[in-house]
Amino acid sequence: MATPFPFVDGAVLDASELNAITELPINAKTASHTLVAADAGARVQMTNAGATTITVDDGIFVAGQSVNIYNLGAGTCTITAGTATVTTSGSLALAQYGGGTLLFTSASAATFFSGGGANYGAATGGTSSSITVGGINYTLLTFASSSTLTVTKSGLFDVLLVGAGAGGGGGAFSTHRGGGGGGGGFFETTLYFSTNQTVTVGAGGAGAVLGAFGVVGNFSEIGSVYSIGGGAGGNRANANVQGMDYACGGGGGNNGGIGGTGFIGFDGGTAGTVDVPSAGGGGMGGNGASSVTAGIGLASTFTGSSVTLCAGGAGISTATTGTAGAANTGDGGGGSGGVNNGANGGSGLVLVRFKV
Repeated sequence: MATPFPFVDGAVLDASELNAITELPINAKTASHTLVAADAGARVQMTNAGATTITVDDGIFVAGQSVNIYNLGAGTCTITAGTATVTTSGSLALAQYGGGTLLFTSASAATFFSGGGANYGAATGGTSSSITVGGINYTLLTFASSSTLTVTKSGLFDVLLVGAGAGGGGGAFSTHRGGGGGGGGFFETTLYFSTNQTVTVGAGGAGAVLGAFGVVGNFSEIGSVYSIGGGAGGNRANANVQGMDYACGGGGGNNGGIGGTGFIGFDGGTAGTVDVPSAGGGGMGGNGASSVTAGIGLASTFTGSSVTLCAGGAGISTATTGTAGAANTGDGGGGSGGVNNGANGGSGLVLVRFKV
């Protein structure tokens, strides 16, 4: 039974109504709302997939009154000071299932006491930007090189780790074709940080030099969590034709080079016999092919827009130098033909975001 609230002079309450005093009224909202007198003592419940606000003006409430505010929607609901003053030791931005009590200390001032559990923290480091993902506002910290995440408020952080791509294979004679390097690993998770964290951005693996293998991609890491790099492409010199195993497998060099195995991604392609193209490296989205085709990368919407990362490096059919993996993509380097070194893999990337 709903509480007969607010009470009026002369009202007589029966037993069921008195028992219902413990059941606060729910003022359900689906769009941004400015608090009104009828919200005093009630639960203002927001449900919206997009961002909304609860605005607080002065002259509506008196000292001692309170409003309970809860967000059930996927979009962030932000308690916003209109003409009143609102203070808090936490955050006024309520993520889904966040909430608390707004207590008025005067007609023009209120304090918000958060009732949520583990909330998002805050930090600095890398390159900072503001993004919106699924109607939720975040601060994004982009680490293109190794650095430190400086935690200014303990809490949850969403993390995307991209391991570095591997170098492609090369050759020692005009008919040699080295395989494409494998793409780096791709790992997304949410972590709790209360102290500063070391951020390591993996360097791309070097392409093969004459008569040697390419180099695997390096790890990207934050704290104790990491994503491994890609497997090097097979080098077409003597018997060194097999692609290496790692996050994604390296492509085989011509003369029957077997593709490497992807531990968390896809395998490199296996090449054919002498004087045919080398194979492409595996990517996080697909296998390398026995022709020059590389394994595709994996699309991420972590930043709010779709970005494809961790593709394999292409194999090659001519006596030319392959294409290097772009910086901070985790892409593998292309294989090279003839007396050319393999192409370098792309460096890794670390992204950290927190709700605001």
